[in-house]
Amino acid sequence: MNAGTELVDELASRRRKKSLFQKVNRWLHLWLGLASGIIVLIVCLTAAIWVFNEEITYLTEPTIRAETRQAPVVIPSRVLAVARQVYPGKAASYAYYQQGTAVRVGVGTEHDAERHLLFLDPYTGHVQGSKTYRQNEKGFFEWILLGHQYLWLPKEIGQPVVNYGTLVFTVLLITGLIWWYPAKWTRASRQKSFRIKWRAGWKRINLDLHNVLGFYTFLVLLALALSGMVYGLPWYSKGLYWVSSGGETEPEWKRVSSDPAQEHKRYTYNQALDRVWARMITENPSAGGFFYAFPDSTQAKSTISIRTYPAPGQFYDVARHTFDRHTLQRLNFFEVFDKSFDDLSAGGKLRRMNYDIHIGTILGMPGKLLAFLGSLIGASLPVTGFLIWWNRKRFGRK
Repeated sequence: MNAGTELVDELASRRRKKSLFQKVNRWLHLWLGLASGIIVLIVCLTAAIWVFNEEITYLTEPTIRAETRQAPVVIPSRVLAVARQVYPGKAASYAYYQQGTAVRVGVGTEHDAERHLLFLDPYTGHVQGSKTYRQNEKGFFEWILLGHQYLWLPKEIGQPVVNYGTLVFTVLLITGLIWWYPAKWTRASRQKSFRIKWRAGWKRINLDLHNVLGFYTFLVLLALALSGMVYGLPWYSKGLYWVSSGGETEPEWKRVSSDPAQEHKRYTYNQALDRVWARMITENPSAGGFFYAFPDSTQAKSTISIRTYPAPGQFYDVARHTFDRHTLQRLNFFEVFDKSFDDLSAGGKLRRMNYDIHIGTILGMPGKLLAFLGSLIGASLPVTGFLIWWNRKRFGRK
């Protein structure tokens, strides 16, 4: 008799604990969702737009297109000469070579009254088009990216708001999954949990859109959120590297510079640029793209920096190369990017893949579609969630 009573008491205690856990979980999901709704809406909506920025730009701007030919591309010194000819007195800061597109050349800096973007034929250097931006003026996708990263606020304010808002969103995904999980796996509960009842009233459809779509995109949104926080939460970035590498400390960025004592002793400015370019072309004959950051000719310590993209549209296997512009000696500034992808530890590989995971390119075009749809649904969750709360409280009724 006593054993039976103890069993009943234990079951009752478990039910009370489960009920308390559910109440706390629902409370967290509700109020954290209301507090972070606007942040999640903006971050997810701008993410959905950003995912296909290259494809949209290619379709809408004819000047960026170029045929791929088996011919040498324009060398850096030629790029600089064209930039000086078009914009006298201004220096090019970078050139982006990519298969199938014009060479995009940045002229001037964000601190200048105006900065320019040139589109050059990759084989002749002929100017196919140009754009001019006034100081603080941004292109459409630059503006979208600022919203995604900082909510269009100053960086020191917007970055922590976005990243801690993303951390809250991660908690919301987990509490939402717990709330969604059916108490009993009956046929009715399965239909309610996995299907949207389109023939029901709008309140039921709204509830299904929140619960069902939230479940189906859970893993996608979790991957986007976890990879996104790497860029704005140093403690999280270091912790993730430590866990994924089996206890290794994340390597620190090194400040490297050219040796000013060697200036003008071996190569002129243009000779150094062209020799490094020839070396990169030889070592990476099948690369899908190059980003060439030109050193500041007025600063003797400035370095030559080049990124090579082995496959167009993916970034995890990008390699960064830094050179002393006076001696052409290779400089190592960050182990994760200095080494080849295959030579990295598990933590280093995950860090290199982080951006591709964040925008979906880790799975190619299907991955980008998943990131796009996931971001759109993520943007809808604060809206449908707010409507659920509003309807249950009946604030709309007089």
